Formats: sequence, C-alpha cells, structure tokens
Amino acid sequence: MKDRSLTQAIEEFCFADHKIALVSGPRQCGKTTLAKMLLDQRKVGVYRNWDQLVFRREWAQNPSSVVPPAQGKEVPLVVLDEIHKERRWKRNLKGIYDTLESPCDFLVTGSARLNVYRKGSDSLLGRHFPFRLHPFSLREMERPDVLAPDKMLQAIFARGEEPPKSADENLTALMTFGPFPKPLLDRSVRKLKLWRRSREELVIRDDLRDFSRLPELDRIEMMTSLLPERVGSLFSLASLGRDLEASIPTIKRWATYLKDLYYLFEIKPYSKRIARSLRREGKIYLWDYSAVSDKAARFENLVAHHLLKTCHYWTDTGEDDFALFFLRDKEKHEIDFLIVRDGEPWLPVEVKLSDTDLSPNWKRFQPMLPCKRGLQIVCHPEWKVNNFGDSQVLVAGAAEALSYFA
Repeated sequence: MKDRSLTQAIEEFCFADHKIALVSGPRQCGKTTLAKMLLDQRKVGVYRNWDQLVFRREWAQNPSSVVPPAQGKEVPLVVLDEIHKERRWKRNLKGIYDTLESPCDFLVTGSARLNVYRKGSDSLLGRHFPFRLHPFSLREMERPDVLAPDKMLQAIFARGEEPPKSADENLTALMTFGPFPKPLLDRSVRKLKLWRRSREELVIRDDLRDFSRLPELDRIEMMTSLLPERVGSLFSLASLGRDLEASIPTIKRWATYLKDLYYLFEIKPYSKRIARSLRREGKIYLWDYSAVSDKAARFENLVAHHLLKTCHYWTDTGEDDFALFFLRDKEKHEIDFLIVRDGEPWLPVEVKLSDTDLSPNWKRFQPMLPCKRGLQIVCHPEWKVNNFGDSQVLVAGAAEALSYFA
C-alpha cells in the first residue's frame, strides 16, 4: 500500500488537536484504505462501516457504543466509513464528540453525501476539518510530500528537483489506466474494462439512486456515455439536451448530481479583467479519464486532475484559497487552465499534446494577468524557459512538470 499525501495533513490538523477528520472523495479512490492504514499505525481503535448490519443496529440503539474504552495513555481512533448514509449522522456524531470522557480521534469517510452535507448547516462547526482525497497523481505515485505553493513555483522554474526515474513510465500508466488505485496498480487493460463497468453501475445504479431518488437512471446512463467525447470542450447544456431529448434544467440537474457524486468536475471561465471573456459556459472533465478515447482530450483531462488536486490540497491544508479556472474570450482565444489564489490569477497553464512552440494565445492573455509566469505542458520530454517582455513561460514535459504538483 502506498502512502497518501493526506496522511500527514490529517495527523497535523486533526489528530494533533483531536478534531474530527472528514475525508470525502470519489468512489474507489482509496478512502477506506487510507483509513485502515491510519488505524494500523495507531494500533488502538476501531473500524465501523455503515454497510455492516451489526453496526447499524448498534448505532440506532446507542451511537456512543462506537467509542472503545480508554487503554492507558493511548488515544483510540474511530473510523466511521460511509456513515453519511444515515440521515442524522452529524447530529449523533456531535453528541458523541461533545460527551467524550477521554480523548478520542474520529475519521469519517464518504463520497457524495459527505461532501454535500458539509456545505449546508453544519452542526459540527468548530469540531472538524474537511479534506478531499483524490486518486493518484504522478508525484503521489512516488512520494507523499507536497510542496508549498511558493516553493513549488520557484522549484519548477528553477528545475529544482530531480525527476523520478519512473516518471515517464508512470505517466504512460496514468494515460492508459487512469488515476484510480485498483486499475492503475493492476495495469491490466481487461481488468480496467471490468472495473470501469463495475464503477459505472455502482455510481449510477446505487449511489445516484440513493442520493437523488431519480427515476430516469437509464437516461442518465445515456448521458454519461456521451460525456467522454465532450471532455475539454465547452459544456453545452442545450446540445446535450437535444441529444437526450431533455430540457436544459433537467440536464443541469443531472450534471449537478454527477458532480456531487464525483463522476465529473466542471471548470468555469475566469473573467475578471479579461476583455471579452466568456462568463458562463464551463468545461467538463471526468474523474476517471481512462474512459476518454481521444488522446489529446485525455491528456488535457489528466493535467486538469493534477491541477485540481493541487488546488484542493493547498486549500484544505490552509495555504490559501486556491481555485481552478480557464481563460477564453469570445474570439475563441484560450489558455486551458488558470490557478487562482485568493481571487487573483497565480499561474496560467496551457496544455499541448506535442506542440512545443509557444501558443500564440500567450501574447493575448499574459498582458492582462498580474502573474508574470506561465506554464505550457506537453506530453513528451521538453524543458525550455521562454521570455517575452517581463514575463516567462516554461514549456515542459508532463512527466517532469507534473511531478512538482500534489
């Protein structure tokens, strides 16, 4: 089992002060494995899964029974997996936490509902920290540490780290098998197809049914079959609605459910100080980008995942508030991604499958941005810093450049 980047953050921000750790993320991204690794390290504690009938009965009768008795000076760790399926889980957990007689650490894991519930009225306010666990990235396949934002930016332009010897091999594996642990580590195309089919059924037939009570699951499955060919393009609700013979509000509602279930994510255009910028239509990407058949779109999705994972990690660990956007104007000039820090542009990133020449769109957008550094990522090995005016754009191979991100 590989160490995960969130391990140190959970220990530092939650367990050190006995706060509740809420870890959400896509199905089968490794939440349960991470929880059990932390439990094995602690050696004192208990793992409970909502799918266990015995646990559901215990929770209904006496939620406090999940806390094991104190054993000397050791602080037990209680892992509650998929507890969000119980309607009043936050209220009950708050009651347990507030009436503890001795210190106890809690780790709660879940996917869609855990993420959605913490957006609303929060009875756990002041008692927890939320974290988002992503599938694997290039850096996490080799090492669990994450560079701080300023250190990362300085290091990548100075080429300050030696790229792992297996970086090219790992990039090929991510492009072929996607980022999820099981198919990525198995590296079998036949097993990947079986895993993907199983995950589709789990998310759509089980999670979406329980989450939304929607009757149109067959039509949503048709929608998911159309999404891979739309990756990296502007997400037109009207176009998808025509294909599925559904209204725009219906398509929008279905897409929102798929976002909440970590099936897809959407990146919006950044318009502040950008002349004639788009303002509404976003671009969609899949959490499992192995389903994207077009190689250029799949590579762009891979980069999008790395950048989003980094933004989420930095935000969840208190570095600053990071978010991911893209740049596009009404004349269709575009820079694929823009990392924004506390509302201000921080690092624009262009993605090219093979073109190492600077995109002409840099001259269009760079003068409008307060940040003076940009990154153009290509699929094959490359490393060149280009200067124009007082700005720099680094053209770098993905295997090396993405190893600096989380």
